[in-house]
Amino acid sequence: MNTFGYNFRVTTFGESHGPAVGCVIDGCPARLALCAADIQPLLDRRRPGASPLTSARDEADTVEILSGVFRGQTTGTPIALLVRNRDVHSADYEAIKEKFRPGHADFTYQAKYGIRDYRGGGRSSGRETVGRVAAGAVAMKYLAEKGIAVSGRIVAVHGKTTPEEIENEILAAKAAGDSVGGIAEITATGCPAGLGDPVFGKLDSCLAGAMMGIGAVKGVEIGDGFAVVGRFGSENNDGMTATGFASNHAGGILGGISSGQDIVVRIAVKPTPSIAQPQQTRDIHGNATEISVGGRHDPCIVSRILPVAEAMLALVLVDAMLGQEKY
Repeated sequence: MNTFGYNFRVTTFGESHGPAVGCVIDGCPARLALCAADIQPLLDRRRPGASPLTSARDEADTVEILSGVFRGQTTGTPIALLVRNRDVHSADYEAIKEKFRPGHADFTYQAKYGIRDYRGGGRSSGRETVGRVAAGAVAMKYLAEKGIAVSGRIVAVHGKTTPEEIENEILAAKAAGDSVGGIAEITATGCPAGLGDPVFGKLDSCLAGAMMGIGAVKGVEIGDGFAVVGRFGSENNDGMTATGFASNHAGGILGGISSGQDIVVRIAVKPTPSIAQPQQTRDIHGNATEISVGGRHDPCIVSRILPVAEAMLALVLVDAMLGQEKY
């Protein structure tokens, strides 16, 4: 399952400490104006080393377009996007290569494949999302031409909601050798009504799957989400007027199909599992042991996950739009 989408298909490749990461996009319409400058800004928002609140890994994450673009336009053939890994410290993992890191996919990858890339988690690393973000930038370029914009914001980090409180909370966790999680919200504006398919192809179902496919995400809400359980139907229904809807508790999706309102998705992001504090674990031989994860890690992943979640929302919408054109 390294490929996402049906009409706009994205296959990501690469590992955290391999030579490169990236993606191949198949199904992108021809004659879309596209260059590296359209993709780079979103990658810059995702890249590490940009502030004291993120991992110290210093990657420029410069994108290279290898195929599918000619004279500044897409040709309708597969688009290959490459980002080279240049600041890998694989030696950081030698001391713990036989230990399973709590909260990571180390144990489950070993159980499934009988082998794993222990250097930064390999394919299960957040580094894999570089390819998603690059593809998402292409999707956003297509959506922009249709009048659709995707954006995201941080709602809270470890219960804190103001920028100063959030920064202090992250820095305090970092100083303690710990980490924190939070909530992010992603919105699409300008989306037309009618996207998505009934029953098993619902737009909100596709969005939930896309968001849960991001490694650090542990929960998804569409619209008001879990808050609706404390309401009466008369409070929660989005009344309709001659000019549109009076509210948007449903988050822009009704019956699995877009209503034309803003599509609103919130995600719960877990604390980064790589922490310096000692934790109980076991090794590949089944022995109980203790682990402290050194190296360079984010004390909070919420800010860097925003462009990833925006990319996934864009990919779902483009896929649905191209599918709608077949009707």
